[in-house]
Amino acid sequence: MLFVGIDLAAEARRTGVAVVREDGALSLEQVDVGGSDDDLVAAIEAADRTGVDVPLGWPAPFVDLVSAHAAGTLSAPASTESGWRRNLAMRTTDREVHRRTGITPLSISTDRIAYPALRWAGLEARLRDRGFDVTRDGSGMVFEVYPAAALRCWSLTHRGYKGAKNAAGRSALVAELVKMTPWLDWNGYRELCARDDDALDAVIAALVTREAFLGSCEPPSDENREVARQEGWIWLPSGRRPTPPTMR
Repeated sequence: MLFVGIDLAAEARRTGVAVVREDGALSLEQVDVGGSDDDLVAAIEAADRTGVDVPLGWPAPFVDLVSAHAAGTLSAPASTESGWRRNLAMRTTDREVHRRTGITPLSISTDRIAYPALRWAGLEARLRDRGFDVTRDGSGMVFEVYPAAALRCWSLTHRGYKGAKNAAGRSALVAELVKMTPWLDWNGYRELCARDDDALDAVIAALVTREAFLGSCEPPSDENREVARQEGWIWLPSGRRPTPPTMR
């Protein structure tokens, strides 16, 4: 089986793509940074499942607000204090991630994460036109993943590993991951992941995708299933470490 992880940026040059192959053993088949739209579509089409590190949808109340505002039919709120704005900024899954991990995901409504999310919206439409099930709740071929929160679930370093200034922290995190996954063949890509956080996040995304496929992540509850189909759902590992191949 092939599990693909994508660390999606607004531009191709910062987009990481990792492919994990499972055929009795587990190995990194490919890790690249610089994924174009065509590269990503091809990788997703070849994969059994793909995990994308980007919000797959906008908060339902925010979508309603923008539509009503555009039509000039927005009802005046009793107050525009922070509670009202927070409901527009955060998705149901964002609040659940915060509840479980203490980490607050970037807001697709109010932060720069919207730029890669816009790119994903275009890719989602392209994949849907090609007949792929890209349902945002993870019931199709794509899972939404969040590497930092997954690392937190695995009790690994989840902050201070991004960018050139955190090279030492990133190398230490790679060493932690190697120790936790002695059954994973890094196939020569360990140094790339230590140098480039986009490559590393893509690898983590692929590992979390495998966990979600194996049933080792938390799905949306029945109560949240409908809203997850619109907003997306971040799949967080439920186990304390990634699942070895022999434990399937």
